[in-house]
Amino acid sequence: MSTADTIKALTELNEKQAGQISSLLLHVGNLDAIIEHQAGQISTLMLRVDDLEKELSVYKNRKNSGNSHIPPSVDLGKPKRNQSLREKSDKKAGGQPGHEGSALAFSATPDEIIVHVPQYCHHCGDDLAGVPAIALNKRQVIDIPKPVAICTEHQTFSKVCSCGHVTKGGFPVNVNANIQYGGHIEALTAYLNVRQYMPFGRIQEFYSKVMGLEISLGGIVGLLQRFTAKALPVYQEIKDRVGKSACLGTDETGAKINGKTHWFWTWQNESLTFIVQSQSRGYKTIRETFPGGLPDVVLVHDRWAPHFRCEANHHQICLAHLFRDLNYIIQVHASDWAVSLKLLLKKAIALNNEPGYNGLSGSMIRSELEYSIASLLGHKLPDKDKLAITLQKKLRKISHHILCFLHYNDVPPDNNGSERAIRNIKVKQKVSGGFRSIDGADGFAVLRSVIDTTIKSGNDVFYALALIANFRPE
Repeated sequence: MSTADTIKALTELNEKQAGQISSLLLHVGNLDAIIEHQAGQISTLMLRVDDLEKELSVYKNRKNSGNSHIPPSVDLGKPKRNQSLREKSDKKAGGQPGHEGSALAFSATPDEIIVHVPQYCHHCGDDLAGVPAIALNKRQVIDIPKPVAICTEHQTFSKVCSCGHVTKGGFPVNVNANIQYGGHIEALTAYLNVRQYMPFGRIQEFYSKVMGLEISLGGIVGLLQRFTAKALPVYQEIKDRVGKSACLGTDETGAKINGKTHWFWTWQNESLTFIVQSQSRGYKTIRETFPGGLPDVVLVHDRWAPHFRCEANHHQICLAHLFRDLNYIIQVHASDWAVSLKLLLKKAIALNNEPGYNGLSGSMIRSELEYSIASLLGHKLPDKDKLAITLQKKLRKISHHILCFLHYNDVPPDNNGSERAIRNIKVKQKVSGGFRSIDGADGFAVLRSVIDTTIKSGNDVFYALALIANFRPE
């Protein structure tokens, strides 16, 4: 092969190899593009997986009455047993050492004594009437007589004095109709309906079948209305005392009245319970109930915005509600921030429960807790912990209301007392259904306020109701 042919062959080979290299480079470029595209898809899918995991976490840890503010009545299923805020202690179940038991005790003054003395010998049949009896044993039976209504007739007479003046006898102030039901029936009707939650139909059945007293449903309604009117002065007195209290818990709950949602509000403490019914769940109810606000009161409540609008000496947010929020965040996000905040709040409650702790004086531990909580509220949280971030922002705005209870001696760290006060409305609805009229709902609020305040004072409920029923203002 000549030199020219060799050069030509080599040139053709180089051109072929250059084409192959160019083709390979193009292919590599295409692969790079594919890899880059796939990397973008993977990134997008990873974000989608993260979002789906969050949705799945929320689905697996649904909000219920154990980890949020929603009431038990709207739980989709029974909350897990570990959702309770009450933690397990080292105490055994049942009565604790030193607990005094209770049992029926013999009465020293029985109302009736029945003796059982043999009159003849059970062996030979001889008469034992003249033989002295020897006491052996005794047993007592506690029972009640059959309830029977008593009809009392009042008669008036007149007398003519020697001076010619005719003096007439007068009826008692509470006897003002030709025939009427007495004060104890009024009190018992209120007791059965409001204290024991009995519907009118069951009250009517009780009077008819147990006491032999035929009262119509309209008669029962009338008895309850008359009694409620008599209780209004006591109700107003409770309201006046509530307004002058140093500390109050407040809450509200919905109730159906003639098919429409209304709201029962409460303001209460260890001594008093005041309940009102309203069409509004907003600040309007607070303004109408306490036009001047509660300037001398430390108000304990959940974080419902209208409560913060009420003028008060100070506000304390309910830590029980906050614990449930933190529990939910821990379930969804496994948040260390929520765990830390929960531990600090528990330390604050433990400090408040220490014997001799005085909130009016300074405390190094209290200052340290306040500083630690402030640091947590300012701590930067991961972007993925959206629930924790939202709660942190809310708490940051009301941070001075978290440990308010540590600065007073009689302010509780939770609003459980208010929840107990309005739970009676839910029980009433469960037993009797919704209220049929606004007057009936208002009457229940009045009488429940009186009854709960009576219970807190340690007095007998029926006795107090009987006093009200027989009271006639001038």
